[in-house]
Amino acid sequence: MDALALQGLLTPPVLALLGLCIGSFLNVVIHRWPLMLEREWRVESAELLGVAIEPADPLTLSRPASRCPSCGHRIRWHENIPVLGWLRLRGRCSACKTPISPRYPLVEVFTGIVFAAIGWRFGETPLALLWCGMAAMLIALAGIDWDTTFLPDNLTLPLLWAGIVAAALGWTLPLPEAIWGAVAGYLSLWSVYWLFKLLTGKEGMGFGDFKLLAALGAWLGLKMILPIVLIASLIGAVVGIAMKLRSSLREGRYVPFGPFLAGAGLTVLLAGPARVLGWMGWA
Repeated sequence: MDALALQGLLTPPVLALLGLCIGSFLNVVIHRWPLMLEREWRVESAELLGVAIEPADPLTLSRPASRCPSCGHRIRWHENIPVLGWLRLRGRCSACKTPISPRYPLVEVFTGIVFAAIGWRFGETPLALLWCGMAAMLIALAGIDWDTTFLPDNLTLPLLWAGIVAAALGWTLPLPEAIWGAVAGYLSLWSVYWLFKLLTGKEGMGFGDFKLLAALGAWLGLKMILPIVLIASLIGAVVGIAMKLRSSLREGRYVPFGPFLAGAGLTVLLAGPARVLGWMGWA
């Protein structure tokens, strides 16, 4: 009975509702995590320099309560309902009528769709929850990198180790394949980074990209490294061209690679390694 009840809670529609709620939380992570790190770095720098700084108000993923950045209006619980709250407010703060970015409901909807797709692909098993957790981390990392061009180690490294532990427990890949996937993921972009720097004297990507691809290798395996890089490059080219046509890509502006790696990882996850290899004619 317990197993049947658990299966009923892991259907794609239920996972879609869970994804909407997790997506709402991911919006908080994407917005606040970089601010929390910035505060931490400021405190550490002040301690090293022996400089006194004024203590700031506590900032965590749960405190303070969400507020409108324009007028400080505290977001009520019914205004914070995923998607519906934004629609009910017509995309504006209820107090000052300042527009609320549509990215918030889009992240929620996208997370819900991804969770439902994972439920459809993996079936009504606890394994689906594991992959939902991995996907949620990728969405958070993509959002943070897009906003800040920074992939925090305290998110990428746990994702990497979680992939290796999941393989060691027999939940995903054979452990050797996960380990070599992580090694190949890191070294492949590390090599590209240094080759580009030697040829141009410039840095073409950040070290966080190496760690993110290593994490994807730990979860998806050695054979998926090249397809992930190729898919990420294709997505990046399409997005870059679109931004250029819309004049939203200024000359010399840096476009982070992390969101495209995350998107490629989700593509491989949802399509399945066998299908991806078939697309590339390697099956």
